[in-house]
Amino acid sequence: MALTARGNLGLETIEALLRDDLQHADQAMIHMGPILRHLLQNDDSSIFNDEVVARVRGMLADLARQLVQALGESAGHQDAAAWAREAGPGLSDMLGANRALLAHLHMLAIEWQLCERMQGRLGIDPVLTPLLQDIIAAADPDLAARGMNLLATQARFGQSIRRMQLPLLELPGDLHHLALVTMQGYVADDPAGVSAAQDAERLLRQSRARHESRLELLAHSVGALGGEKIRTLDLQHAGVALFLTGLAISAKLTREMAVMCTTESQMPRLALSLAASGLGREGIAMTFAALHPDIALPDGLEMLGADRAAGILEMSERSGN
Repeated sequence: MALTARGNLGLETIEALLRDDLQHADQAMIHMGPILRHLLQNDDSSIFNDEVVARVRGMLADLARQLVQALGESAGHQDAAAWAREAGPGLSDMLGANRALLAHLHMLAIEWQLCERMQGRLGIDPVLTPLLQDIIAAADPDLAARGMNLLATQARFGQSIRRMQLPLLELPGDLHHLALVTMQGYVADDPAGVSAAQDAERLLRQSRARHESRLELLAHSVGALGGEKIRTLDLQHAGVALFLTGLAISAKLTREMAVMCTTESQMPRLALSLAASGLGREGIAMTFAALHPDIALPDGLEMLGADRAAGILEMSERSGN
C-alpha cells in the first residue's frame, strides 16, 4: 500500500502507487452495496450482529414506520402510530432495495461510529466542538442562529442513531422524494391506499420544505466560512460532522464518499481528497494520526499538488462509472 511506503519516492512513483491503491479501494466499494443488502436481508443475527448493519436495518424500519403512520393518518386510522408499529416489513424491504438510500443510511451509521471512536480515543466531542462554538459566536446573527440549530440537530442525530432511528425529514431532498415514491408503490394495488398516499405525500412534502436538515445546516455553516473553510479540515478542531462536510465540499465529493474516505479500505482516497482540498503534508499527517494512527505516510506526498490529486480522483470516478 502506498500509504505505508517509506523512503524518498519520486512524484511519479507516488502517483503510480496511489492510483494502484485507489483501484483496490474502488473494488471494495463496488462490492459494498450487494454485501450490505445480503446482510440486511439475513435474519440470523447471531452471525450478522455487526453494529453498523443493525443500525442500517433499524433506520430502514423506522423510515418505513413513519411512512406507514403517515398513510394511516391520511386514511383516518384512530391510532395510526400503533397501526404503523404492527405493519409488516414490506415497505422496509422496498426502501432497502434502493442503492442510493441504502448507501446514505450506511454512511450515517459509519459517521456516528466514527464520532464515538474519535470521542473515546481523542476526546473529540461529537456535538459541541471548538469550530461550532466559533460559529455560534459569529457576528452574523443568521449564522449564529443556524449554529445553534446545528448544535441541537447534531445532538438529536446522535440520539436517533443510538436508537437505530432516522427522522424522515432528515433525508436529503432526492432521497426524501425517493421514499415518497416508494410509499406510493407500496400501496399501488389498493385504490384507497393510493388516495391516502397522495394526501400523505402532500403533507410530508410540505413538512420537508419547511425543515432545514442537519446536512443542510452543516453545508451552510461550511459555506459561510468562505476562505476559512480550510478550518473544517482540522478534525480535532472541527469535529467529525463539520470535517466530513468540509472535506466533501473542498474535494468535490458527495458527503457519502467523504464518510467512506475515513474507512480503512479507502485510505488512498482520503490522502488524495485531503491533498485535493489544499491541505499540506502536515495537515494530512495530522488527520491520519487521528483516523489511522498506525499508518505512515510516504515521503514526497507534499509534491502531489491539489490539482494533480483532484485529477487522479476524477479519473478514478470516471473509470468507476
